[in-house]
Amino acid sequence: MSGHLPLEGLRVLDLASFIAGPVATTVMGDYGAEVIKIEPPGEGDPQRKLGQAHSVPQHPVNFCWHMTNRNKRAIVLDLKHAQGRAVFERLAGTADVMVVNFPLKVRTRLRMRYEDVAPINPRLIYASMTGYGEAGPDAEQPGFDSTAFFARSGPARRADARGRPARLLVAGAGRPDGRHEPVRRHRHGAPASRAHRPGQRSQHLAPCRRPVVQRHPGAGRAARRLCGAAAAAHQAAERARQPVPHVRRPLDPAHHRARGQALARALQGDGSGSTLLKDPRFQTTDDRRAHAPELAAILDPVIRCPSRPEWRKRLRHHEITFGLLGVLRDVPHDHQAVANGAVVESRQHDMPRTLSAPIRMSFAPEPVTPGRGPGHGEHTDDVLSELGYSPAEIDALRTAGALG
Repeated sequence: MSGHLPLEGLRVLDLASFIAGPVATTVMGDYGAEVIKIEPPGEGDPQRKLGQAHSVPQHPVNFCWHMTNRNKRAIVLDLKHAQGRAVFERLAGTADVMVVNFPLKVRTRLRMRYEDVAPINPRLIYASMTGYGEAGPDAEQPGFDSTAFFARSGPARRADARGRPARLLVAGAGRPDGRHEPVRRHRHGAPASRAHRPGQRSQHLAPCRRPVVQRHPGAGRAARRLCGAAAAAHQAAERARQPVPHVRRPLDPAHHRARGQALARALQGDGSGSTLLKDPRFQTTDDRRAHAPELAAILDPVIRCPSRPEWRKRLRHHEITFGLLGVLRDVPHDHQAVANGAVVESRQHDMPRTLSAPIRMSFAPEPVTPGRGPGHGEHTDDVLSELGYSPAEIDALRTAGALG
């Protein structure tokens, strides 16, 4: 294992908003990349206010922002302003990777398409993310979790007993999408050094059309992969039942007799196990399916009685596969999550623990310890100074409105 993180020395420009794009650059930063987040004047990335949404647990710490934008530097640029564009082009000339998730119409208007940016820097990796992909009739339509991922791809149709769509987690699509995006430069033909090599060309990472030009498949395609079994069933049989209703599935006395007997022994505490084994309603898989609500009514009070530790002990003793129904507030204290590095300590005093980078690399040291997300435009002057702008020039840019 080397002492260096694999992305050290790379500069990443984050021109993305909300979840998927920023998660990708966060993972790159966790593994050593310098990430510069470019935000518009005004309120910046709308994710700064995501913590105020009714669907997100309310807390005085803006944890949504910090978790998805930790350890980054942030600058404000008006990309529609001629001088702001000039600053961007100078900055892009020093970058190794650029991540963007603007809708295609916005990219065209801002001249932020791959073909617009590639001439600025012949070694730039351009990573684009979209809701519906970059071809087809819906390519220019903005996409979010609820629309491109859950609704379009089917999961939201899993209705409850009253026929209402299933409740879905915030960023249930954006975070997995973003985790697929990080890249190692040498795997795509470009060196870690910023020195340009003759014949080297920029690259567009976004569904493979030719060897070096790739496009992100869109959240809808990612959702179909996550819902693989159900999606495959509908591909194979157009008459597959849809929507799939939400059914309360009890602890089934197993898919075959041996498992049923093992579960029955785990339930022996009050005699329920032997009774279930003899009940004619539950003898076969078809019987149990036909009488699932009745089985649930029998098992519910039994399951509620012993404590969680007692159930864990019983089920493990009888080698029954099980999972405890978790509560989100318990995640930071989950011994399994902590042992495997999924929950880690941070450098932020008011948010002492957070989620770590979702991948581990055997050849690299542990990722950067998470810190806070940057303030809006917090590092504008520092970054521009590094690009060679004098204090007077920075003041002039700000007066002209290029920096908001």
